[in-house]
Amino acid sequence: MSLNLDALETPPRLLIEARLKPVQGTRFQPTGFPEIGAAEYDGPDGERMLLVESAQSMANRLEAVCWDGVGEDWVSPLSGLPYIRVRNEAGEVLTSSVLEAHRINSPYILEGKDKTVFDRLKAELADMEEGIVDIRKLAETLLRLDANALLHGVFLAKKDLAGGRLRLPRALSAFIEAEQVRVAASGGVKNDAVNPSGDTSKGFGNVPFARDEYVSPKITAYFNLDLAQLRGYGFGDAVTRLLIALALFKVQRFLETGLRLRTACDLDLEAISVTRPDGFELPALGELEAALPGLIAAARTEGVFAEPAVTEVTYRK
Repeated sequence: MSLNLDALETPPRLLIEARLKPVQGTRFQPTGFPEIGAAEYDGPDGERMLLVESAQSMANRLEAVCWDGVGEDWVSPLSGLPYIRVRNEAGEVLTSSVLEAHRINSPYILEGKDKTVFDRLKAELADMEEGIVDIRKLAETLLRLDANALLHGVFLAKKDLAGGRLRLPRALSAFIEAEQVRVAASGGVKNDAVNPSGDTSKGFGNVPFARDEYVSPKITAYFNLDLAQLRGYGFGDAVTRLLIALALFKVQRFLETGLRLRTACDLDLEAISVTRPDGFELPALGELEAALPGLIAAARTEGVFAEPAVTEVTYRK
């Protein structure tokens, strides 16, 4: 199925905004950070703002909606895309480059006794030990192993790989903010009907607790696709179109299936709009699902993916 992406051939960015609201009621629970809890801050005009979901977390969520946890593989429209699968010594699937927080830089891929991926990276990128890192060549190598890493970035922090200088920034980034927020304070008690005054350090006894949720008249998810960065890799039209379509698929699928962020943060999509470039109409999820198999096949015929597409690694400590 043909996917019209002509309007994205020259603009430097694709910017998308999605208005969200709680599925039920008005309260929601934001992400929390060590030692500071929820990230509240003052906006440019002094209104109270809240970071509902960080860029780091959103990257993980945009990857998660592409993965079939039961089948332990891509969801069907993405079948054929390359990635690295890690098995344990018993041959069971342990993890993959799609699920790992640091993608190809996962210790399960690079730090075990199986040096399949490490040696391949070192061989293909050996001439970058000194001098300027060739970003195009790095992107070509990453595309062969895991196209997903080109959208969400990677940092190969290994001194034996170009002195730890091999990195790509995120081409697709996202975050969720809430405006004019107010705290909805509540609390509860963990009850112990058998021994209410028991030793709480061992899990006994009644334990009261405080809980802060939030309300806001405006919750917005922001998505930024760096089109200039993707074009800068120097890939042919087939690969560039595939990467753009994959990014759009991630956004649309997240908004349809991934908005239950936490137990107390279940959101619904109210409206979605493209703020740049003018005139670009965001393809629907069904349209992207129909187009992606053909885009993947077209890229494969150019020989840019590993063969087989799934690189197998056995993790041994």
